[in-house]
Amino acid sequence: MKRTALLVIDPQNDYFEGGLFPLWNTQDTLETILKAITHAQANDIPVVLIQHVADSSLGVAPFFNPGTMGVEVHPQVLALAPNATVVVKHFADAFEQTELNAVLSALKVERLLLCGMMTQNCVTHTALSKAAEEYDVKVIGEACTTREEMLHLIALNAISIRVPCVSIKESF
Repeated sequence: MKRTALLVIDPQNDYFEGGLFPLWNTQDTLETILKAITHAQANDIPVVLIQHVADSSLGVAPFFNPGTMGVEVHPQVLALAPNATVVVKHFADAFEQTELNAVLSALKVERLLLCGMMTQNCVTHTALSKAAEEYDVKVIGEACTTREEMLHLIALNAISIRVPCVSIKESF
């Protein structure tokens, strides 16, 4: 079986209630992400957390500003995966100008399971990245969310022609 890694994209406080850019269905999505992490750990699959940090050289961003509570990874994710590698990114694509490829290479990963926040943006940009082409990529659709359900469903449908969207049960 191919060596797999679970990428959890941007499960950050600004996307949850009380944050600067709360998304739709975050509590249910968080619970599903936590299940995915638990399944990954039970199957000796490394978990890699992706954290978007706004580039402060461009001025103050609407959210994910360095030094704020909103930029931090959700505490329940950190509590469940305290030893997960955290890859910081500044663009929607988690591979773009990050150490993600090096991390995955060191882990000898061939297959990626993606989940997380902003289905139509960071999840799809990472899944469709030129750098992701060397991996067998799947998106765990039920462990993703965005601003509203319709946008989430449209994004999953659109990406499914190139990247399989699977349930958590099909993933592990």
